[in-house]
Amino acid sequence: MTILNETYTMSNGVEIPKLGLGTWFIADDQVAEAVRAAVEIGYRNIDTAQAYGNERGVGEGVRTAGVSRDELFVSTKLAAEIKDYEQAVASIDGSLEKLGIEYIDLMLIHSPQPWDDFRGGDYAEGNREAWRALEEAHRDGRIRSIGVSNFQQRDLEHLLQAATVVPHVNQLLVHAGNTPSQLLDHCAAQRILVEAYSPIAHGAILENPEIQAMAGRYGVSVPQLCIRYTLQLGTVSLPKTANPEHMRSNAEVDFEISGDDMDVLRGLSDVDYGEHSAFPVYSGK
Repeated sequence: MTILNETYTMSNGVEIPKLGLGTWFIADDQVAEAVRAAVEIGYRNIDTAQAYGNERGVGEGVRTAGVSRDELFVSTKLAAEIKDYEQAVASIDGSLEKLGIEYIDLMLIHSPQPWDDFRGGDYAEGNREAWRALEEAHRDGRIRSIGVSNFQQRDLEHLLQAATVVPHVNQLLVHAGNTPSQLLDHCAAQRILVEAYSPIAHGAILENPEIQAMAGRYGVSVPQLCIRYTLQLGTVSLPKTANPEHMRSNAEVDFEISGDDMDVLRGLSDVDYGEHSAFPVYSGK
């Protein structure tokens, strides 16, 4: 499973494993066990968020995983509703305390707008204030890398008007069927590494006959094809699961998708998110 040993180097020189474990929807009292299982399989990149309500459990998993802290890459996210400096400072402290670790490897602003106004009003100033708090914690060494999530090009441009650090990462919804090519190109030009969340999408993609046939030609599962696709786009792939068997098969992606098939996947538009459609990032609103 060589993908678990592969890393990207961010613009600040910090290395991040190419494949990570997403922990959204894993309950706080179950996530420590999932983290320990993932680390045992070979995962070193663990992604959580204040909004997931499981930082305490993730921290417990990290501390009890049986590998040294500096071998693990732990990410969390500032709640989307926090759009001022003081709250952001307190919230960064809160995450460190809940996780029970001395530093965070990567912390992101979870969304450019609060969830109840996603893609709505103008929060540019609030984002700059939250970013100032992240930059400070980064300078102090309490956070090794800082970034954003769900930021469009205009959100990045507004942030950069006052930033002293260009975001190291932008974590985005990227999967076969939803490839924001222009935004990916913009991030690459700014040396902002993209992390792909929900790389396996949801619902319909797993039943898509074209995708099923393509996976069959490579002798892999649809989830493996989808994860490999995001890796070949040059993104960090963050499939989420609490199931050790799925963790294992998600890491068995040492095959190469041809250029022609990459073009097919890039051009695919399949965004039926099933039960997840209610969430703002999937409905676009």
